[in-house]
Amino acid sequence: MQPLKLGIIGAGFIGTFHARALMQVRNMEIAGITSRTKSRAQALSKMVKKNGLGDGVVYSNITEMVNHVDVIAIYAPNFVRVEMVEEIVDAVKNGANLKGVICEKPLARNMKEARRIVEAVKGVGLKTAYFENQIFMKPIQTQLQQLAPQQKTMGPLMLTRSAEEHGGPHEPWFWDPTKQGGGVLSDMGCHSIAVGWYLLNPIGKPETFMQPISVSADCALLKWGLPEWREKLLKERGVDYTKTPAEDFTTGVITYKNPETGQIAKAQFTNSWMFEKQGLRLFMDGMGPGYAFEINTLNSSLEIFIGDAAAEVVADAETALEKSTASRGLLAVQYNEPDLYGYTDENEDAAKAFLAGKDASLSWDYGLEITRLVMAAYMSSERQKTIDLTDTRIQEELETFVPLIQQGKGADILYTN
Repeated sequence: MQPLKLGIIGAGFIGTFHARALMQVRNMEIAGITSRTKSRAQALSKMVKKNGLGDGVVYSNITEMVNHVDVIAIYAPNFVRVEMVEEIVDAVKNGANLKGVICEKPLARNMKEARRIVEAVKGVGLKTAYFENQIFMKPIQTQLQQLAPQQKTMGPLMLTRSAEEHGGPHEPWFWDPTKQGGGVLSDMGCHSIAVGWYLLNPIGKPETFMQPISVSADCALLKWGLPEWREKLLKERGVDYTKTPAEDFTTGVITYKNPETGQIAKAQFTNSWMFEKQGLRLFMDGMGPGYAFEINTLNSSLEIFIGDAAAEVVADAETALEKSTASRGLLAVQYNEPDLYGYTDENEDAAKAFLAGKDASLSWDYGLEITRLVMAAYMSSERQKTIDLTDTRIQEELETFVPLIQQGKGADILYTN
């Protein structure tokens, strides 16, 4: 069977990270690349060809590329997702023979945008994959296998806690809440909410089996609201947090109900752009009746030490760890980050599904539900109250809700020094 020809939209950090993941995937090759920044597309194309990942042809736009690929992957910024999906759909209506479309998290900035693109791709029969890599992490999947007997005997997990934290995003648009959709809750809370929900589902049940019934969350601007850090952000990223701030910390609890037994379970999430350790840390743990698990990606089997004298020759601290904040001292090294974080397996899952003419394990319908929970968390923080997801009025409100932070009105609710 011929490998799927993948067309990538977006040649920034995440597009390059997925290209690294595809070095470990046999049934998909990168046939095309398009980006708003031509130099980035050319750099990614060079990397693709060097590593034998495909032809990596650079196309000037989506419409030009779509007739030369089987699958489109959207790795472009959140604020251009809707128009890109509509361009893809128009191409399919005009005869493009696509097998599927991938969207990196988050699916959209709010429910209105998410529902619009979900309905658009369904209208032309496109199969979909929502890329939420943390669910595919091998530590996550392995603990499920190891604890399957305990789950079946004692019952499923009752409490999960999930955190993703680092020092801040790579690109200026990530910091701009009107473009990104918010701050760290929109950027990384979607990860933690998704993996927490996934882990609470009893083994063998679908990823949306446990029913979310309430959300209680809080958002705050801490480190990046301080004057010296605001000035650094303005100088280096061109984003002014005195005018349009976003949250750099969020935490919350989502309560779920087992529809068969009535059992209540809870998932806690915590995310920040102010993590002052080695670099990106993913932390997850879970508690069941008489058993538990814990995952911390800063616990590596490889550590290196770089002294002051040797640090001057280090060109890129991120060769050790994503979003590394240091180039000297004792460093944790993850030698296969795309695989550790689940990028390899989610690409493999999407390829197998599309080749079989099916949606991936996580479809855009699932991404829509994650968007709903993120919006509910923003609503809870704004109103300083627990949001009842079983209330039909709340359900209707969430369909059109746009957080104040996303509107660029974060200064009204976030404290800045």
